[in-house]
Amino acid sequence: MGPLGIAVQDEALAVAVKDGLHRVEDLLLASTSSEYPYISEITSHLAQAGGKRFRPLLVLLAAQFGDAAAPGIVESAVVVELTHLATLYHDDVMDEASLRRGVASANQRWDNSLAILSGDFLFARASTLLSRLGPEAVRIQAETFERLVSGQISESVGPASGQHPVTHHLEVLAGKTGSLIATSLRFGALFAGCGPKDVEILAEFGELIGVAFQLSDDLLDIASESEQSGKTPGTDLREGVHTLPMLIALAKDGTADPATARLQELLRTDLADDDAAFDEALALLRAHPGMEEARDVVRGYAEKAKTVLEPLADHPAKEALRALCDVVISRTT
Repeated sequence: MGPLGIAVQDEALAVAVKDGLHRVEDLLLASTSSEYPYISEITSHLAQAGGKRFRPLLVLLAAQFGDAAAPGIVESAVVVELTHLATLYHDDVMDEASLRRGVASANQRWDNSLAILSGDFLFARASTLLSRLGPEAVRIQAETFERLVSGQISESVGPASGQHPVTHHLEVLAGKTGSLIATSLRFGALFAGCGPKDVEILAEFGELIGVAFQLSDDLLDIASESEQSGKTPGTDLREGVHTLPMLIALAKDGTADPATARLQELLRTDLADDDAAFDEALALLRAHPGMEEARDVVRGYAEKAKTVLEPLADHPAKEALRALCDVVISRTT
């Protein structure tokens, strides 16, 4: 079993991926360290806390469709993980989060200013690695970073006039999450020397599975009884962050169902300091049909991602990517 519980059936692929992830981990920890111990303590905080290393895994799997031993693959895997980690530092400040990956968030353990600066430090380290990978890698990363930031701004601003909140939410996720996961697969295929068609197929797969993955994480935040998602269950609900199941519930006709009407009322109030109202809202949300509708959306993205892979040559890595789609679906059912 690999990250996210993906069963890599081919022994040679399993060994290659495991070896690649070890090399990624070594370079990642080196890249989050500084000559100044007090900087290293903060900037390596989340990297040392663990994580799924989902993006580096996808870089390594995409590289299997070309020369998986080519230069730049491990470095590009570290670039995307450093970028991801940096966004987590910044996101936790914006969300005023207190827990990340089962440990205190950087802003909680230190303060907002140091958390923001630590994220900036990691972006700088990613840029240093990128500079060694060539101008095309720099261009791809710049475009990806623009989409990440645009997605965050769009989320903060909210839907445009006349835009359905669910449509807006899915567009935000494509920018905030899908773009970097697409780039992970793009980098792996590009540095492995894959042809342009295969590179585009893998990047498209990445964006689709990235959105599905984030949606499934949001469902786990509601449905999990334990802290298996790495943060306190119901965090989004508590903080007033409306994820897909909540948006679906808010779009329903509340006059037709008292439970929906009550849930809508609670979702429109501040639940941050009202434990009784929060518990009631969480119970109503878990029982609401919007949860199953949201699961259907996850399935739709994951099944489409599978279909996108079809033109690729048969390879154990292709089966691993297909298995990933099944994992994303099953983790929310």
